[in-house]
Amino acid sequence: MPGFLPASLHRALLPLAHRIRHRWRRWRKTPIAGVSVVITNLTGDVLLLKHSYGPDVWSLPGGGLGKGEDPLAAARREVLEELGLRLPRIESVGMIEEVLSGSPHTAHIFTGVCDREPRPDRREVIEARFFPSHSLPEPLGETTRTRIAVWRARGTEQG
Repeated sequence: MPGFLPASLHRALLPLAHRIRHRWRRWRKTPIAGVSVVITNLTGDVLLLKHSYGPDVWSLPGGGLGKGEDPLAAARREVLEELGLRLPRIESVGMIEEVLSGSPHTAHIFTGVCDREPRPDRREVIEARFFPSHSLPEPLGETTRTRIAVWRARGTEQG
C-alpha cells in the first residue's frame, strides 16, 4: 500500500501516526517485536538512515514484525520497503529484550552486506548514507547504539 497516498502527504501523516502508536503502546503495554538490520557496504561502512517521523536521530533500517511473521522475512521486507534493497544474505546476530514505548519489546538484530546505493522510499525514510564504522554520526539513537553494540560483539562470545 505504499503508493496509496502521495509521498508528501504520507510523510506529513507519519509523525501523527507515530505519536498515536507510541501512546497506544504506553497504555496497552502489549508485548511487541521488531527487527533491525545492520547493513554494511563492501568496505565495511555502516548504513544509517533518518526517518520522516520520531526523533531526529540516525538509526538502522527495520521495523515491527507482523502477526506470525518470521523475523528474517520481516528483516528482508523492511530493507526492501525502506531502501529498495534485496540483500543476498542476511544473518542473525542476536536478540535484545527491552522496553520500547512502554511495552515489552523483543528486538531481532540482523546483518547483511550491500553492494549498491540505497534508494530511500522518501516516505518513511528521507535519508540513507554509509558511514565508517569507527566514525558514526551524531545524534545516534540510543536503540541504534545498543543494536550496533550487539552487532560489534558478534563472534566475540565464542570461546
